[in-house]
Amino acid sequence: MTTPPPARRLYPVSLQQAADESPTLARLAQLARESAEQLQAVESLIPAALRPAVRPGPIEGPSWCLLVEGNAAAAKLRQVLPALLARLRDRGSPVTSIRLKVQVGGR
Repeated sequence: MTTPPPARRLYPVSLQQAADESPTLARLAQLARESAEQLQAVESLIPAALRPAVRPGPIEGPSWCLLVEGNAAAAKLRQVLPALLARLRDRGSPVTSIRLKVQVGGR
């Protein structure tokens, strides 16, 4: 005997409502919030001219990824990584390493 497929919704739901009803989506939404909060905590340490080129990326265990627009911005950001990690450590964050992912062509 087979189980019937789950009932499909025939009406739109908000992202928040979908996340609330799905443990997987809820976890992804929580990780996205945590990543944005991490960036907000260290943003003052990033040179003002670089801030628009940096976006929060995924958190995977103790590793956090920052998405950076262009190699030049990534090179400059590498210089302040120790300060960013120190700030996160002072705030009690579990992040122990930061990876940079260069976004080419505004992706």
